[in-house]
Amino acid sequence: MKARVDFRLWTSRILIALVVAWNLQAALAFFLKPEAFSPGFELNGIPGTAAMRGIAVLFVMWNIPYLVALWQPRRHRISLWEALAMQAVGVIGESMILFMLPPGNAILHASILRFIYFDSTGLAALVIAAALAGK
Repeated sequence: MKARVDFRLWTSRILIALVVAWNLQAALAFFLKPEAFSPGFELNGIPGTAAMRGIAVLFVMWNIPYLVALWQPRRHRISLWEALAMQAVGVIGESMILFMLPPGNAILHASILRFIYFDSTGLAALVIAAALAGK
């Protein structure tokens, strides 16, 4: 008898994989071409390069629970919930940073807003993935 494909589980995995791929792509871009991104945070020179590469390393570190959840979202449900919580903290924290910025930082404002959109999209995908992974 042919095994039945669990579409809910696989859709959950695909959503998690998209968030992981997006995060790791950002990490790779920040690590390999930091000078392309540091001006968006009003950083320059060697300190800007180091800061962007540091953010890249953090992106990779933060994706460990995402990868565990991707492997088995039902068996490792706690990792999926951790990833979801981390994503929510990112959106909330970035929003707080944005609202605390003084006027006159248009470039920085735009960069932080891009992070909010980026993480909000990931958060929505993880919420759906968690709902689909549930039995």
